[in-house]
Amino acid sequence: MKVAIHQPQYLPWLGYFDKLDRVDCFVLLDSTQFKKNEWQNRNRIKTATGWQWLTVPVLHRFPQRIAEVRIDNGTPWARKHLGALTASYAGAPFFEPHRRFFEDVYAREWARLAELSVATLEYLVATLGVQTKLVLASTLALPERETATDRLVAICEALAADTYLSGAGGREYLELERFDAAGIRVLFQAFACPVYPQRFGPFEPNLSIVDLLFNCGTRSLEVLRQGRAGSEHPGDRLASG
Repeated sequence: MKVAIHQPQYLPWLGYFDKLDRVDCFVLLDSTQFKKNEWQNRNRIKTATGWQWLTVPVLHRFPQRIAEVRIDNGTPWARKHLGALTASYAGAPFFEPHRRFFEDVYAREWARLAELSVATLEYLVATLGVQTKLVLASTLALPERETATDRLVAICEALAADTYLSGAGGREYLELERFDAAGIRVLFQAFACPVYPQRFGPFEPNLSIVDLLFNCGTRSLEVLRQGRAGSEHPGDRLASG
């Protein structure tokens, strides 16, 4: 079984879905520490005046796990996000089939960031036609581990995985010998954002997956898979595996 592990993100970018689409099981690491103003509570869309952040305001106390982070519903963020999506994509060829879902999402008062992120992710995964199983790390019975690598290995072992797919940045921090000792092969994602039709001028790469979905509709998964820059690259220690 091939597994990837990543923090839940709000309306993630294409590379996130590429990693998700390559594995049998995708673990949402909601049990790790929240990092404000990275990608866990925001992402980018394209507007008539350029790209724009959609940021979910949060009530964050350091240190706090992602699963614990509450949304600041004292601001009209949901109305603004729906308005931004509608203004930017109502003229896109495939916005209408998804309008009702997003209207319903933003009409609901969400208590926690992870709940919002997972609910929208599940819809997007199903809509794209990705067959990967989603698992919340907080639902797994995991032993306490000292390092980030040890925690990843523990998740792989809990799921009986024999292969772990890391993002390309994992080369900088993963202790590959830990995976090696557990008999788990490590691969590194290779992805380059494909060019696809967009509204409003020159192509802008690495936006939220909704930009691809609203512009390409049922072809979105096909387009996404065009971004695979060759095959996955094995970890150096495991290259012969």
